[in-house]
Amino acid sequence: MVESLNTQVDLVIDATSFMGLTDYGSVMIGDKAFEFYHSRDTRKFIQIPWEEVDYVIASVMFKGKWIPRYAIQTKQNGTFTFSSKQPKKVLRAIQQYIEPSHMVQSLSFFDVVKRGIKSLGKKNKT
Repeated sequence: MVESLNTQVDLVIDATSFMGLTDYGSVMIGDKAFEFYHSRDTRKFIQIPWEEVDYVIASVMFKGKWIPRYAIQTKQNGTFTFSSKQPKKVLRAIQQYIEPSHMVQSLSFFDVVKRGIKSLGKKNKT
């Protein structure tokens, strides 16, 4: 059985992890770490200590009305993507442990397309 890093739990909510195949389970936010536990397989879990978190990236749509998913970018191990039933509640709980300057919005679809077109123009000039 996996032992939690947290000594105090602020929020536990059903969530989905998008690491490889989709995994269903629950997210636990506490005083020491962000943790994801698979609902059926106890060997599948993700534990990210707050010291390891670099950025929290939220995909915001319709001017903040809908947040379909959020990602946690770590300093060494890459980016972990999650979605949950109440993402605003999850992000507010994370905000207690992460500086607001390290919580950012992801680029919109049009911003990605605009960057791609600009980069094509720069490649052709050289």
